[in-house]
Order: sequence, then C-alpha cells, then structure tokens
Amino acid sequence: MTNEEILKFIDHTLLKAVSTWKEIEQLCEEAIKYGTASVCVPPSYVGPIHEAYRELNICTVIGFPLGYSVNTVKALEAEKAIASGAREIDMVINITDVKNGNFDRVFREIALLRKACGEKILKVIIETCYLSEDEKIRLCGIVTEAGADYIKTSTGFGTAGALLEDIYLLKKHIGEGVKIKAAGGVKTREDLVRFINAGCQRIGTSSAVALLTGKDATGY
Repeated sequence: MTNEEILKFIDHTLLKAVSTWKEIEQLCEEAIKYGTASVCVPPSYVGPIHEAYRELNICTVIGFPLGYSVNTVKALEAEKAIASGAREIDMVINITDVKNGNFDRVFREIALLRKACGEKILKVIIETCYLSEDEKIRLCGIVTEAGADYIKTSTGFGTAGALLEDIYLLKKHIGEGVKIKAAGGVKTREDLVRFINAGCQRIGTSSAVALLTGKDATGY
C-alpha cells in the first residue's frame, strides 16, 4: 500500500482546545496537498474553513469529548455545523447511558442525530476504552439499527485509543453497510496499514500526514 493510498483513509485531525487559526490553516493546506479524506476540526472552525477552503471535506465533532450533553443540544450542534459547511459529523454517545443499561436512550440519541444530519455522513463514537465486550457488541447493533454510517472507536481523549482487537470485534458485529473508523493511538505507518487491512475505512489521526510525508505535524 502506497503512502498516497493510505492518506485517502485519513481524517486529518486537529482537536486540541488551544488550536489556533494558523494551525488550522496548515491542517487544511496539508489535507488539500496530500488528498486526505477530510479534515476533522472543532465545530467553531467549520464556518471559517468552509469560507476559506471551499473544496475541503469538513468533518466535525459533536458532544465531544465526553458525550454527556443532552441529545437536543447535540442535534442543534450538528444542524449548525452542517449549515456552516460540515459534511461529516462524529458524535460521542452518552456513555453514562451505556453504563446504566439505558440502551433505548442510546438508540434514540443516535436516531435523533441521524435525522439532524440528513444525507450527511454520521459517525458514532462509542469510546471503546470504557466498554465491556458485551457493551461493544450491543452498540454495534444499536448503531446499525439507528442508521449511522460509521461506528468509531474513540475520541482520542479517553484512557486508550483504538485497538486492533476492537476493530475485529466491531467488524464481526456491525450490520451491512456500516463502516469503521479508528481513532487514537494509530501512530506508525505499520499501524495505519494494519488498521486499514483489519477493516477500517477511516482513521482519525493528527500524525499521519507528517509521518508519511516528513512534514511538521500539527499534532495534539
């Protein structure tokens, strides 16, 4: 697999709280130059990026990184992001609902975000580092039933990021048509290839462009 092929799987990411516009500009210019799948940025930067870089596929995060905003707020946040130019939404589920066994609430939240996103891509972050195997399997069914486009392992801000064993588990239990995004901890070229070969259609990372091109990383 060539570097150019790998970069097409990358959501080029900058989500640190102190991200500056200069860093965001660098991220966007790298994404355009190297052909990444998207840039993944804070919601506050969606509008300015859309104005400055009309050709870019913009992904943003909702309910990030802890997921415990109320679902109506998440839906409004998603609608605003899409109106501002986002084409992809990465939402964090309310993990407390999972831990309390309130899976109906999880389904309703994802379904609400699915409606808010319309035809735009919806990725559902389940934050695997906090979940049991049974919870991960249960969420595969819920994400599928609610109509999301992707199940995503992690925010990158939890206690651990993506693990290959989780990719194999998710691939086994998600429904037809649901894709997988890994995020957090995918740091080497070998990691990138392994995760892609395991079944990931997207990888969220701040380091892939620097790693594969030798350019300075924006990082987080």
